[in-house]
Amino acid sequence: MASKDQPVCQIFSFQDCKMSPDPVFELPAQCVTPTAAPIVIDNGSFQTRAGWAAPAAEFDSPRLLFRSVAARSRGAARSETQIGNDIPNLEPLRWLLKSQFDRNVVVNFEIQELILDYVFTHLGLSSEGSVEHPILMTEAPCNPLHCRQMMSELLFECYRVPFVSYGVDGLYSFYHNNNQRNLQRPNTGIILSSGYHCSHILPVVNGRLDALNSKRVNVAGSQAASYLQRLLQLKYPGHLAAITLSRMEELLHGHSYAAVDYHEELEKWRCPEFYEREVHRIQLPFSGKVPGGCVSAEERQERRAQQLRRLQEINTRRREEKLQQDQERLDRFLAIQELLEDGLLDQFHKSLMELNMDSAEELQSYINKLQLAVEQGRLKLLQSDGGEGKMEVSELEQPVDEGDGVALMDSDFPEDPLSEKSAGVVQPAFNMAEYHQLFVGTERLRCPEILFQPSLIGEDQMGLMETLQYVLARYTPEQQEALVSNVFLTGGNMQHPGMKERVERELLALRPFQSHFKVTMATRPGLDAWYGARDWALEHPAAAGAEGWISRQDYEEKGGEYLSEHCASNVFVPMKLAKPVPVRPAEPPAALQTLTGASAASATVTVAPAPSLSSDSADVNMAAS
Repeated sequence: MASKDQPVCQIFSFQDCKMSPDPVFELPAQCVTPTAAPIVIDNGSFQTRAGWAAPAAEFDSPRLLFRSVAARSRGAARSETQIGNDIPNLEPLRWLLKSQFDRNVVVNFEIQELILDYVFTHLGLSSEGSVEHPILMTEAPCNPLHCRQMMSELLFECYRVPFVSYGVDGLYSFYHNNNQRNLQRPNTGIILSSGYHCSHILPVVNGRLDALNSKRVNVAGSQAASYLQRLLQLKYPGHLAAITLSRMEELLHGHSYAAVDYHEELEKWRCPEFYEREVHRIQLPFSGKVPGGCVSAEERQERRAQQLRRLQEINTRRREEKLQQDQERLDRFLAIQELLEDGLLDQFHKSLMELNMDSAEELQSYINKLQLAVEQGRLKLLQSDGGEGKMEVSELEQPVDEGDGVALMDSDFPEDPLSEKSAGVVQPAFNMAEYHQLFVGTERLRCPEILFQPSLIGEDQMGLMETLQYVLARYTPEQQEALVSNVFLTGGNMQHPGMKERVERELLALRPFQSHFKVTMATRPGLDAWYGARDWALEHPAAAGAEGWISRQDYEEKGGEYLSEHCASNVFVPMKLAKPVPVRPAEPPAALQTLTGASAASATVTVAPAPSLSSDSADVNMAAS
């Protein structure tokens, strides 16, 4: 939240951080022997985090953190694709960026394969055709079975991994923070998770996700960044190119805050003193040289001399090029004329036809013109070399300087009678630096507010706290007390200052009088999902039949959509395939059923045309063979 002790004028600048390529690590010996250590991949829609689940202290943090994007031109080879931190600046390649996600669900598995190649290569895995380490990967809450089936097929068939485990990022973060707080298992609580593409309400009852009552809100960090970009582009139409999406994400992460009371905070911004104290001025890069400013006579003369020299060089270059072209044409025409003098008439007439000429006299006239043009061109070059600085007015247009326009004014034009009076008034100087500043005021709180009021951006859906109220209403009062006693906030979009206080205030308004609740913020909202997955992998080693792990045999027997449940996973709902009902053959008409008993009888049916529209008749003639 904004504080009152900050200076009156706060000027910031964009960092415009350039990403550096990730190093290719060597495969650590501790991750190979005595058993292969699992690889933990937090497959986030904004950022991918990957590392080893090993007990050593050097593996306590993810080794790779990069944006979940790939830049690949149309028709480019796989080797030409740039992944994550290989792209130093996203803005020039914004139109080429592709992600494996649609909302928060993986749908583009070609990009997902490129991301996994990048992860395995930079972690030091050089084995051809297979990855001999178990894989623990996060997935979306209530992930569709088809998406899990495609991911399992990619991991087992393409990389031939021995074991795979899937879990929900918000549940892993919940699991990790409960371990740090030494809470007794199984835990009951409700998770408010907000990421890059969407937000989730995840109730956890007795240590397991209640998927039936989980809800999703399609508003999160990407919508807030787009909203901030729209607001500032409307406010500063002269700086559209400088207001990029990457810079808006930087503003959102470093300068926004969640208001405890949105309308009361907006009223504070009406006060000029509060505005001057709390507004963040973002300085854009600019050049301090003012075009058309006061220029001395010496500088004006130097500029004119530079323009004249530049025009002289351009004219000389053009004359040399024209002289060279005329000389080449003249040499060609003279060579054709020599064919006539040597008596080679066939070649001479053939050359004339190529030049679209009719006779030798026409050729001679062209030769005379070209000889004259070549001589004049050489003379002009000699004159320009001998008299530098002298320009022909007919060829060169003299530039008009800013101060020369004063002489063109009409002397009969009436002078302004107020000019003498205003001559003594000091005119305010134009501040170029202030013109290139973005004043970020109420935008600091309006963008995070869309999480609670999606209607600000035109989304026709409930906000986060209204959805929470809807979810809580589906439980008994005793269950509601247990859930709100452990409200857990996680996700990168929950890192705004004041978010915890805002949720506490909203819960105070939602809950009955004198009821108790507790709101807890994740230690590292953006990274705790990876740390929780690492803790779970260390406590549950991969083995055949182990809880939470899917072996290759399970994949082949139970299908790609199979999920081995654990405390941080989704609920596995098997796919129900409707069996086709066999179609019974239609029974023959009653008139023909009498014929089925006789084996030696045959029937010939002849349908006659209807005599009228009102009645239909058919003649049936039966004959015995």
